Amino acid sequence: MEIIEIAGRKIGQKFKPFIIAEMSGNHNQSLEHALAIVDAAAKSGADALKIQTYTADTMTINLRKNEFLISNKESLWHGYSLHDLYQKAHTPWEWHEAIFQRCKKHGMIAFSTPFDETAVDFLETLNVPCYKIASFENIDLPLIRKVAATGKPIIISTGMATIAELDETVSTVRKSGCNNIILLKCTSSYPASPENSNILTIAHMRDLFQCQIGLSDHTLGIGVAVASITLGATIIEKHFTLSRSDGGIDAAFSLEPAEMQSLVIETERAWKALGCIYYGATEKEKSSLIFRRSVYVVEDIKQGEIFSNTNLRAIRPGLGMPPKYLEQFLGKKVNQDIKKGTPLSWELIS
Repeated sequence: MEIIEIAGRKIGQKFKPFIIAEMSGNHNQSLEHALAIVDAAAKSGADALKIQTYTADTMTINLRKNEFLISNKESLWHGYSLHDLYQKAHTPWEWHEAIFQRCKKHGMIAFSTPFDETAVDFLETLNVPCYKIASFENIDLPLIRKVAATGKPIIISTGMATIAELDETVSTVRKSGCNNIILLKCTSSYPASPENSNILTIAHMRDLFQCQIGLSDHTLGIGVAVASITLGATIIEKHFTLSRSDGGIDAAFSLEPAEMQSLVIETERAWKALGCIYYGATEKEKSSLIFRRSVYVVEDIKQGEIFSNTNLRAIRPGLGMPPKYLEQFLGKKVNQDIKKGTPLSWELIS
């Protein structure tokens, strides 16, 4: 797949995984707390920090009844109205520049998810290097056209989308002149379970849409994310918080700093382990070949005596003949005196 470059960072299967820390609403409406999250994400080794750009009024209308109330008792946000939830979770637009500047100070890439066209216009004034489309907006084709028209790379979460819907989304991006697309396999439940993650879809999606694929992961821990690297994921996005005990809006399924650091380390290890299809001893293994078994003379033998299971054995080290030849020597007459500890060779028989 084509290599994609975001703010000088190359993304693709030839490069270590690109790790995105998603702040979302975990700033708890404090800019100071938001900047502390940036600092912690950078220290954890994340490549990028992502925020979200919307207001409660660009997301919904201010009603507290019927479908505008979150009535699912299993939801983390049960009892909220949509407007109240987004009012609490949104990142004030006047904070964006300070957050992006703090990221720049750490050498970390900063970008955002716009949720309507006004957000795109605003983010363009901040010269973001790329855009993210959230799962719930992956069918919003007017928004996607607007983002694609910037010509910047687009990362799109695919939660809930059918193949037909994704085909329409990807086609819309490409027809709008943007070919730098990364799709993120995503399960839009909060938290998501490993059993419902279906990450085998990653390889299928890559082949189907001929673009890079990553994972937007809402499961607890890092296991699913690490596993996705072995299936070809080049980007991992995980929600991030200083501490789940802080009670941020998405804290329950967010990684803490030590966990993010583990994610960075373990996904890179998984990527390095992929290597290539290879059989035989690698360069590093060649020095270990000596520890294979091979056939040795294990007793002193006089010329004219017979090789037997008593004076021949397959032992370590591996400088003698492979064990598969042992039976061919049994019963054969020795043509010279042989000392115990001599590796077996064809020259020892007539």
